[in-house]
Formats: sequence, structure tokens, C-alpha cells
Amino acid sequence: MAKKRIGILTGGGDVPGLNAVIKSVVYRGSEIGCEVIGIRRGWEGLTHVDLNDPASKARYILPLNRENTRIIDRTGGTFLHSSRTSPTKMSKLPPVLQGQTFEARELTKKGVTSTVFDVTPAVLKNIETLGLEYLIAIGGDDTLSYASELDRKGMKVIAVPKTMDNDVRNTEYCIGFSTAITRAMDAIERQRTTVGSHERIGIFRVFGRDAGYTALYTAFVTAERCCIPEYKVDLKHLIDLLIADKRNNPSNYSLVILSEGAEWQGYKVREYGEADAFGHRKKMSVAEDLSDEIKRATGEETVVSDLTYDLRSGSPDFVDRLVAFTFAGMAMDAVDEGKSGLMTAISEGRYVMAPIPDPKIGPRKVDIASMYNTDRYRPRYDHKLGLPIFLTKP
Repeated sequence: MAKKRIGILTGGGDVPGLNAVIKSVVYRGSEIGCEVIGIRRGWEGLTHVDLNDPASKARYILPLNRENTRIIDRTGGTFLHSSRTSPTKMSKLPPVLQGQTFEARELTKKGVTSTVFDVTPAVLKNIETLGLEYLIAIGGDDTLSYASELDRKGMKVIAVPKTMDNDVRNTEYCIGFSTAITRAMDAIERQRTTVGSHERIGIFRVFGRDAGYTALYTAFVTAERCCIPEYKVDLKHLIDLLIADKRNNPSNYSLVILSEGAEWQGYKVREYGEADAFGHRKKMSVAEDLSDEIKRATGEETVVSDLTYDLRSGSPDFVDRLVAFTFAGMAMDAVDEGKSGLMTAISEGRYVMAPIPDPKIGPRKVDIASMYNTDRYRPRYDHKLGLPIFLTKP
């Protein structure tokens, strides 16, 4: 009997744990009669590849086996590499698609209008040429939004959620989140010595463009204050709290953790650079802007630390290894059972298969009422009885 051919790819930012998913899919695939084909550089591997050109095919298509994936789970990052490519919103056609006609539309983002192309027909053609019966897509909101599109087009897709922001809908946990919190916690505990030695206010910036889970949970385990995108704080009140913390600390220092998308009343995070394929521009550092406000209002010195990219580097911790291997097994169970259009997930603390989120709904947000103290700018530690281990529901 012919082997079932499965494609697998990773899209968006890297996180620790991706390689564990890839390896486990390959190993399980070898046991149930599946041939696994790695698609390199995320969705770009299906939009830019020229399958008639051996060099292009070698760049984007990598057959996977037990030998070439044997040790990849020991490191972080993604063995298949990644990109931020949106096949439905391509501003420029790759060389292999030049001269072909695709559906075009005008896209307006923050006052700027541009023409984008939907090259899904080319993606489906490449999938057909490669003989892929299933596609396992590992990614966050942006990557999985296109997985949802392929599912609507009739392609059999299984999604695996990953993001340090932990903001994918329909799941309480995404691969990479635990390692990000562990890294942030360690960095902050180490840097206490420097902030305390110089009697300053330490300001730490972490990832979280639209949702504040990374900042909130880091604050939870370090017992510090935090600012998250879901709630605009009062700047004067925040500064007063930090000054009071500093005065009441025998070592005369205080700390605050900021999501990259955190804002205060009357302030909006500035952006810079070209937008990526999903319309996201890089954000200027809110930590630097808060530092300027503190110096201007109080004359106090600060230490600003941007922890963002450090949180996604290195190998995964125990939780991310456990979840990654488990999600991979769940994905292959679904393939073996002929299921599709589903995402591996955790709901109420249990592993489940959930629908791939509808991209129109947007990312999952922190529930302010139950999780964030809007007077103290801290996580809520009370009334957790009966909640699942990650203290939230999808």
C-alpha cells in the first residue's frame, strides 16, 4: 500500500519546541506508514518554490526521516526555518509566478492602501504536484489563519499552535509560552542585582503585541507590576506606585514588566519600518518611552532591558517539550483517523482537538476582570480554585 504523504511547515517567529513537534511527527509517521515532507521557510515554501527547478526544489522541499531529524529536538528554533509569508496578501509576486494572473484586491492598513494578490491557486497546485494528502501547519494566529483558508479550500489540514504570546484562540496553551516565561523570570531575577546595586527603577519589555499573557504571567511568578495591551494604565498612578515600591524596598529599587503593546492613557506605541506580510510593523520600545516619562516626572534613573528576542532563543523547557511531543502525537492520531480542519489544543487543562480558529475573531485576550488588578497593576492571585493549571480558559 502506498505511503500517505504529509507536508509539515513552521511559520512566523520561532519558539522553543518546534523541532520536538517535527521530530515526533516524523517518527510517528514512520510507524503508521506516512512519508513526511518538510516545507522550508513556512508558507513561502509553497508560494516561491519552482518544482521544475532542482535548485529551487532543494531550497524549499526537504524529505524528512528518522536519520535527519534524530537530534533536532535537542535545540530550539526550527529545523525547517520560517518566514512571515501570507499567500492571500502578497504585495509582490515571486519570480516563479511572474506573468500569471491571480485575484488582486486593494488593502488599506492604517491609512496606507496597497494592491495584494491571492496566490492560493499556486499553493494548491504545488501541494498537488508534491502529492501531499495532509498538511501539518505549526504557527500562531497569522500562520494558522492561512491554514484555515486551505481547510476551506478542501485541503486536509491539522494545525499546531505556537507563540510566546499564548494568544491563539480555542486553546489555553501554545508551544513556546512556558519557556518564554522561564527565560523572562530568570533574566529579571538576575538583573535585580544590577537594578538594586544602582538603586534604580528597572523596566523590562517582553513580547505581547495584542495580548498581555507573557507580561502578566512573568509578573505573576516574579511578584512585580505589569502593563498589558488590554488595559491603558494611568501614567501618574503607575509612576507613583513605582516610586512607592522603590522607597519601601530596603534595597531602594523597583521593577515593572511591559508588554510590547502596552500603553497608558493618552499614549500610543509608535511603529516603524515596512509592514510584514500580515500587516504588522515593528513597535518602538514602550519601555524606553516609559523611562523618559519617569525621568521627566521624578528625576529618578532607570535601567531598561528588552527581553523580547532572548525569550524565544535556546532549547525548550520541560513544559514545552512535553506539550510539543504530545501535540505532535495528537496531530498524527488525527491524520491516522482521517480527521482534518482541527487544531491540537488544551481546554480546561485537558488535551483536546479543537477547530482551527476563525482569523476574523482575532487573538485571544487577557480577561481583565478575573486576571488583572487595575488599581495595583498586578496579576490577580485570588479566586483560582477550580481553574486549570494555566489559570485561564480558551
